Amino acid sequence: MPRLSFTGMLRRSLVHRRSRSLSALVALTVSAAIATALLTLYADLNAKLHKEFRSFGANVVITAPASKPLPPHALLRVQQAAGKDALAAEFGYAVATTDRGTSVVVAGTDFAAVRKLDSWWQVATWPAPEDANAALIGQRAANFISDKTNLKLTFSGHSITVHSAGELRTGGDEDSRIYLPLAAFTQWTGIQPSVIEVQIPGGAKAVEAAMTRLREALPEVQVQPVRELVEGESRIVDRTHALMYGAVLLIALTVAVSVLATLSASVLERRRDFALMKALGGSQTQLMALFLLEALALALAGVILGFIIGSAAAWVISETNFHTATLPHLSVLPLVVLLNVIIAAMAALFPMRVLRGLQPAALLKGE
Repeated sequence: MPRLSFTGMLRRSLVHRRSRSLSALVALTVSAAIATALLTLYADLNAKLHKEFRSFGANVVITAPASKPLPPHALLRVQQAAGKDALAAEFGYAVATTDRGTSVVVAGTDFAAVRKLDSWWQVATWPAPEDANAALIGQRAANFISDKTNLKLTFSGHSITVHSAGELRTGGDEDSRIYLPLAAFTQWTGIQPSVIEVQIPGGAKAVEAAMTRLREALPEVQVQPVRELVEGESRIVDRTHALMYGAVLLIALTVAVSVLATLSASVLERRRDFALMKALGGSQTQLMALFLLEALALALAGVILGFIIGSAAAWVISETNFHTATLPHLSVLPLVVLLNVIIAAMAALFPMRVLRGLQPAALLKGE
């Protein structure tokens, strides 16, 4: 078959049968767009999900033995063992008495460290670093206080007067506590920190590895994970991965069925054209190559359009849900091309079998 005739038939099929070509192109574009969006999001998924989980606070708690403080330089040793990206804050606890004679748990801590570690705390105003007598009062603890501007607390016969810098709301035990700067707390009570809360970035494996290092660096303390947070993070990440894989597979199968129907209808409409090509000397291989090239041309055109649309969709989804933009990843393009080519090739298998069984003489006679 002359080269001009072959390319002419390919162009005629794509251009003059616009409705069929457009239908297949739309389906393949949808497949490429969804695959691009999901794969682009997947490329940044772990980092973005771990970043979101960092806002939930500590995932490891280090506790000194009962009635004992933490060992010397514990916070420094924890930070060195946990890694430079980990966040940590130490706490000391005492049960004091308010000016109304009510017992309340008072905690001493570093507000700057806690503000980074527990960014999920709902605090109207954090105490200023230079204000040594500023307190952060939990919303339930505030009910036991008559004067927040001059709050007198007593512990073991020693009193301290502080003022409320802001109210704390978490929905947890923190709501029943009063938080003071660690230096003022230690000077007043004589109690050293006994707990360090640590937030270790990464998944369950990263947390377990960091905990092993922490136990080696501080063998005299208890290192425990916040199980709900660590296991929940791992479970959500794994399920999100599975959901993405399942969505790509489901969309691919749906598009394959749609393209199969379109290509099958196209073969049935053009049986006479193919029969004429056979009668004029076209080989079975040439006919099948022509048909397969049509499918591949539509698949590649769908990849180009789908990559643009999918990258834009990934950017919108990321900006809406994670408040950070996900830029296009050219690294996903080969996978999208492979997916669309496989879909087109699979959809072309049945119509190619129809082509193989064409009888030119019978078709041209109208039988």
